[in-house]
Amino acid sequence: MKKVKLKAEELRPEYKLFDFKSKGIRGKYLKSYREGTNLVLLDTDVASVFPTDKSVNDALRVVMNAAAPIRRRTTRSTRTRARAARAG
Repeated sequence: MKKVKLKAEELRPEYKLFDFKSKGIRGKYLKSYREGTNLVLLDTDVASVFPTDKSVNDALRVVMNAAAPIRRRTTRSTRTRARAARAG
């Protein structure tokens, strides 16, 4: 049976597995999948203010440094609780 060459504008109505010449490689992208990604999508108004990823990172670092002194421990140590219990 002779194969028919298709024009660039035409598409086959369906594809079958045997249409592909090579088989897939098992685990080809496993390492990158396990490493994960930190992809974050910005809203359009935010993206218009920060045109590059570097500008976004710089702005977030400024916010992190400003918030650092505000962070406090959320739990007290047992030593402090014992002292408070003795005091009254």
